[in-house]
Amino acid sequence: TQATIILCGLYLFFSLAGNIAATKVTYFGSLVMDAGFIYSLTFTWRDLIHKQLGQKAAITTIWLAAGFNLLAALYFQLVVLLPAQTEWANSGGQTAWTFLFGIIDTSGSGWQSLFSLQMRIVLGSILTALLAELIDTKVYHLWTRGARRNWPQWTRVFASNAVSIPVDSLLFPIIAFAGIVGTEGLQQMIWTNIIVKALITLLVFWTIY
Repeated sequence: TQATIILCGLYLFFSLAGNIAATKVTYFGSLVMDAGFIYSLTFTWRDLIHKQLGQKAAITTIWLAAGFNLLAALYFQLVVLLPAQTEWANSGGQTAWTFLFGIIDTSGSGWQSLFSLQMRIVLGSILTALLAELIDTKVYHLWTRGARRNWPQWTRVFASNAVSIPVDSLLFPIIAFAGIVGTEGLQQMIWTNIIVKALITLLVFWTIY
């Protein structure tokens, strides 16, 4: 019970905190990336859940994280609609909340005006997370079968992350930031995501033990 609470609770935290932080796009020289890089921990953490609690628990946690992120985004829409205290609103609070979390972004055009930045991030995260994490689950599961089941456990992490990270890093920036960040910025963001997530994997792969 304690292991389930800790493992699944931290996975949900990494996912939710990453999506909220992703509303800010950071820039370090030629490296462009959203600030939700804490989400990178979910790939190796999913492997740990798979190892300790089983494949079904890992898949359940993935779907639960997707549901929580969607519910949080919808709750933020309600918060935007609530009456704002005048002084707080005049200081820019309501404008900032509307830009980040409001469901409609009237500053865009066409399909880009349909959703706010946060809603696009959540939708992008849900779609890419479900695809990438379920791929991660499948690769990890295959790696525990046959002759590879006796290989070092860290090879499972590297194998599954090597497939899921590029998928996530390619799809998420396009869905969440196309039309907000230019083509060059998107390309930089995709490569930066891959590099940062790979580096984080190298730093935390040992947690599988």
